[in-house]
Amino acid sequence: MIPLRSTERIYSTAVVTASLIALNTLIFLYQATLNPYDLNTFVSQWGIVPDQMRGVGLATLVTSMFMHGGWMHLIGNMLFLWVFGRNVEDLIGGPRFLVFYLLGGIAAGVVHVIVNAYSRLPTIGASGAIAAVMGAYLVKFPRSRIVTLIFIFFFVTTAEIPAAFILLYWFAIQFISGVGSLASTDYTGGGVAWFAHIGGFLIGMLLIRVFPARQRWRAWYEED
Repeated sequence: MIPLRSTERIYSTAVVTASLIALNTLIFLYQATLNPYDLNTFVSQWGIVPDQMRGVGLATLVTSMFMHGGWMHLIGNMLFLWVFGRNVEDLIGGPRFLVFYLLGGIAAGVVHVIVNAYSRLPTIGASGAIAAVMGAYLVKFPRSRIVTLIFIFFFVTTAEIPAAFILLYWFAIQFISGVGSLASTDYTGGGVAWFAHIGGFLIGMLLIRVFPARQRWRAWYEED
């Protein structure tokens, strides 16, 4: 299932969401210009390395969330940010949404560091921050529906699926995968930062409660 758009109405332009997508894309394009050695150095310097989180390493809790490991990583994250971020931004306003996004990403990074304290593998990506946005969406728009691309064998179709189902299904996959990953004792191999996703989602559900909704403009007429 690939979410395409929310059916929840939006009353303002999602300037911050669009800007975050643009910034992530520009940084990835810069990464694409680097040779393998320089790219590895760039990722090691600005990605989260749990075993090196002292001093200036704390800054990577922010810088890491604007870097991606490949086109599919970038496109997948930006699609989820666009689908779920616009409504959350519309609800609390652009400046507050930016603060929420950064705090959610930082908190997700902290959870990842706690669970993987001895890892020497750099972790990059906006997934933790976006997971926080998804958690916020679940709290604020539990009854909305998401237009979703569905693949059934060789057939492709779209359907409106309850947002709560999609988000809880996504969270269940992260949780099961995260628990399963605890059995691994290899701190040098690659993988997915499952607990950054889990932590970001749960923190987003809690954090959004301290961001008051703003007054949104509504149509002066009613539709039947």
